[in-house]
Amino acid sequence: MSQEIRNLEPKALWNKFADLNAVPRPSKKEERVIAFMKDFGKKLGFETIEDEVGNVIIKKPATAGMENRKTIVMQSHLDMVHQKNNDTVFDFDTQGIEMYVADGWVRAKGTTLGADNGLGVATIMAILESTDIPHPAIEALFTIDEETGMTGAMGLKGGLLDGEILLNLDTEEDDEIDIGCAGGIDVTATAEYDEEETPQGSVGYSITVKGLNGGHSGMDIHKGLGNANKIMNRLLFDGFDNFGLQISEIKGGSLRNAIPRESVAKVIIAEVYDEAFVFDMQEIVNEIKTEFKTTEPNLEIVFEKLETAPAKVMPSIAQFYFVRAMYTAHNGVYRMSADFDDLVETSNNIAKVVVGEGKLSVQCLTRSSVESSKMDLANALRSAFELMGCEVEFTGSYPGWTPNAKSEILDVLTGIYETQNGSKPNVVACHAGLECGILGTNYPDMDMISFGPTIKGAHSPDERANIASAQKYWKFVLEILKNIPSKN
Repeated sequence: MSQEIRNLEPKALWNKFADLNAVPRPSKKEERVIAFMKDFGKKLGFETIEDEVGNVIIKKPATAGMENRKTIVMQSHLDMVHQKNNDTVFDFDTQGIEMYVADGWVRAKGTTLGADNGLGVATIMAILESTDIPHPAIEALFTIDEETGMTGAMGLKGGLLDGEILLNLDTEEDDEIDIGCAGGIDVTATAEYDEEETPQGSVGYSITVKGLNGGHSGMDIHKGLGNANKIMNRLLFDGFDNFGLQISEIKGGSLRNAIPRESVAKVIIAEVYDEAFVFDMQEIVNEIKTEFKTTEPNLEIVFEKLETAPAKVMPSIAQFYFVRAMYTAHNGVYRMSADFDDLVETSNNIAKVVVGEGKLSVQCLTRSSVESSKMDLANALRSAFELMGCEVEFTGSYPGWTPNAKSEILDVLTGIYETQNGSKPNVVACHAGLECGILGTNYPDMDMISFGPTIKGAHSPDERANIASAQKYWKFVLEILKNIPSKN
């Protein structure tokens, strides 16, 4: 691990982050990081619990003089999004994240950084290990699988925690304090089709959409970013309608909570249309690039003729319905909040599209802070894909977090922030899926708040953590711990 990361201030925070990032911790494969965290708690001599689903709870008593303060739960998730650039050779299952410092930011070499939510985890570890930081009794809650299913939060049972206040450390702008968030649901459309032999006199092409920014499918969904799956479908739709293009395979996107950055398709057309197809496609490419010139200046769309045409393709009738269903399926903002300025209420991310060998799958993540609106959009997507004959499954539904206008801990945080920074924080609800709403189902009386250091580009290889912001955030955390309200 780079020593330059360990030398950054505050050293307590960055050293724990370096320790954590040395442990492979992709979502759904958290066994090693669970063991790492249990070992950490036991070495410190604190009560350490692993619950039924794999969450780790470490309990540290109050420091001297703080015994009369309310017990707090400090919470972050152990898993990280595993995304890498196509040209990066990296195995998330075996390798620790390779970090470096550039222009005031900590970055990773061609992969996601894991600052979401590793900096939160590292913060809690540093507090647990400290001997000179005053704080009330702490219950450190490290949840699993936040990124792909909210499994840890969903599985956490009531009665394990005694804390009255929860500090969630998963917000990604250091001037924000979150008091609400969106819920979500996974929408998956699947179908099978009978492949047919490629007609004689066909030529094959590989179509690649790449160079998109990607990003967080909640926090970045309103920014007008390109979705590789939707862009690819435009090309396929036009090629099919004008030249009888047929699809052999598509591989687009990766994770539900990441705006898809890349898509690759293998297709065939009749050789007689070859020249006209290339000309027409280039015109469409130019149009798309012009549309996205501001938000996606690095967009590339590449057509490469294959030496050998694919042997089998999707039948024309199946393709007719597929490209139209993809066009119909909503992507992006569905509705803005009527209660909060500039807050996305409901959205969808068409995250992953896989077609080939007689099977197709379209994976979406639908989010909303309003449960009925979430299901309205999910049913709209279901309708689009059922009309083409797909089976549509709803899974992994989780609730949003309703803001508490009478939050005691909110008053504490806003007061400290103003004193330290000379300005008011932005008290907001966010469109990301935070665990607070889920945790609140079994701990309804717990006063919850979310904050954190500035992280940009989460869920993409452009993820980076701001060093100055981490220093500001650390100072904020220490003052919050000193000012936790007394027990009633």
